[in-house]
Amino acid sequence: MDADATPAPALTGAALIRAMGLRAILAEDIRTHRGEWSRPGLQALIIHRIGVWATTLPRPWRWPFDILYAVGFRFCRNFYGIELRRTARIGRRLEIGHQHGIVIHDHATIGDDCVLRQGVTFGIANEWIPGRGPVIGNRVSFGPGTAIIGNITIGDDVQIGPNCVISADVPAGRTLFVPPPRVIPREVPPA
Repeated sequence: MDADATPAPALTGAALIRAMGLRAILAEDIRTHRGEWSRPGLQALIIHRIGVWATTLPRPWRWPFDILYAVGFRFCRNFYGIELRRTARIGRRLEIGHQHGIVIHDHATIGDDCVLRQGVTFGIANEWIPGRGPVIGNRVSFGPGTAIIGNITIGDDVQIGPNCVISADVPAGRTLFVPPPRVIPREVPPA
């Protein structure tokens, strides 16, 4: 693939769960989080997957899982600080490495093998387009405090350093860092 090409659409959301099955995708998520059930990122992802899976069920069988999703979503959002709605389209092996301050846009698309760390936000700027959100390619790593602003596309194999604010498309195979801080000497008061 060309380095500037947009990411190939991965199988995400309900299509992914239909193709693999809920049990298989949850087993893969557990392995991705090294089998640590206590990790808040894993718990939030499990609740997300159950919520997406519930949308594939016929109406009479869906409501108990809708309730489980609604309670689990609110718990993860309010207790862990991870806001991941079932309308977001998530690929395989997403790792949510830490908790607190993680907000994923309702209509974001995240490819396979991505890593999110604390304080990552996928949001919109001043233009709300129903059903559209940021599109993240495969194998993208987000440093702590990263903010994705707007309906932008980030290509495959992108590494994003801490505290980056991204408001424009990023081609595949890039690394992004904010400029290093400047050291400014203090003025010494006269003696």
